Amino acid sequence: MSKQTILIVEDEPSLIEVLSYNLEKEGFTVLTASDGQAGLDRALNVVPELVILDLMLPGLDGLQVCAQLRNDSRTKDIRILMLTARSEETDEVVGFNMGADDYVTKPFKVRPLVHRVKALLRRSETSSESSSDVISAHGVEIDRTNHVTKVEGEEIELTLTEFRLLWALMRQPGRTFSRLELLDDSRGADANALERTIDVHIRALRKKLGSRGDLVETVRGIGYRFKRS
Repeated sequence: MSKQTILIVEDEPSLIEVLSYNLEKEGFTVLTASDGQAGLDRALNVVPELVILDLMLPGLDGLQVCAQLRNDSRTKDIRILMLTARSEETDEVVGFNMGADDYVTKPFKVRPLVHRVKALLRRSETSSESSSDVISAHGVEIDRTNHVTKVEGEEIELTLTEFRLLWALMRQPGRTFSRLELLDDSRGADANALERTIDVHIRALRKKLGSRGDLVETVRGIGYRFKRS
């Protein structure tokens, strides 16, 4: 099997070096670019499996690069992990609305980021059947593009973590996810995050789903699943 290719678009040489070293050690082929236009050109030419994309770049910024990748048929399905020095939730929402799959705030630890990259690539291998950005089942509808969730036609407000959890579960109804898998999908493998924090988010999510809360089923000793149709 050929190696998966990761493109790093980042203007900090030291960060490029440490990310390249750690990703290559994990068996990935790593390409780099130090500005937005060069990164966009390289992505269009090579079509990597995943792009690690800094938000603040010379020339085209990360949001512009992300939007253009999503609008091109050659690159619309690649995974995009966005890096930023910002920490405002509104910035994260904008990143997701532009098509980013995940979002990491600097400074970060390299090992959890590599774990996050692997989780995104695993997700891309198992979610090809769910190419739509809108999933609807049992009266619950989730729209990843517009970041909207509805229950019986009524919009509800979810936090980013709750939204990501629901998207992960609804994308593969009937499949049991471990807490660690859900941690990957919702927040990444943060060294300060515990698997049991997923239980807290699931309780909050069920409460917000109201009468449809029982669609998120507990699998004792393992984790959670969304009820199969």
